[in-house]
Amino acid sequence: MTPADILLMGAGGFAAGVVNAVAGGGTFFSFPALLAVGLPPVVANASNSVALWPGSLAGAWAYRRELAAYKRYLLPMGAASLLGGIAGGLLLLVAGDARFSALIPWLLAFATLLFAFSPQISAALKRRRPARPARAGGDYGSGSPAGWLVQLLVSIYGGFFGAGMGILTMASLAMGGHEDVQHINALKNLLSAVNYSVTALTFIIAGAVSWPQTLVMLLAASAGGYGGARLARRIRGPWLRRVVIAVGSALTLYYFYKARG
Repeated sequence: MTPADILLMGAGGFAAGVVNAVAGGGTFFSFPALLAVGLPPVVANASNSVALWPGSLAGAWAYRRELAAYKRYLLPMGAASLLGGIAGGLLLLVAGDARFSALIPWLLAFATLLFAFSPQISAALKRRRPARPARAGGDYGSGSPAGWLVQLLVSIYGGFFGAGMGILTMASLAMGGHEDVQHINALKNLLSAVNYSVTALTFIIAGAVSWPQTLVMLLAASAGGYGGARLARRIRGPWLRRVVIAVGSALTLYYFYKARG
């Protein structure tokens, strides 16, 4: 690795950690950075999942106060994230570099559109199902079967690629009746951490991770994840969404152009 490679991966990892903790979409920054330093697509995606895993844990830990009321709810939703992460990770390994390379621009386009229209998606889901009232003692129950199934599908997608998984998770939580933005963000961070954990373990066992690049990004993403979660409580503005959408759109166009060439 050259110093320029280390700087590029460090910047991409830190940005990914911050953005994932605040809004989701951090893979738009980290995954292309790993491709840019020369990793094959499947190895880049596997290394990206491992690198972002501690950052997701740091983001979830920063929200531990908000998560205290969801003890029973987290067990079935965590199981959905775990099973989906295993399935998605195995699908990626089976797909191989050639097939995954062909899917990259389409996956980025899907994730970008999903991120851009996530407020409308959440609003539509909110209209269709009212919020679930809190139970005695502050425990929010175990969720609905539909919410569990959606989280399973989201986690399969997250294990396979990851970009936009946070937005999909927030939408599934809205479908489950959650309204408080901070609580949704806290649950998203924890469920994403479960997904990253099992997906990362799958890739590590399969030997699909390039460790030198992963360790650089892992350290940067962990710092960004914790700092971003603390920042999310204080700052809510359109600038971050615009940056993520702009980056996602630019990368989508670039990879479509590259696929044609």
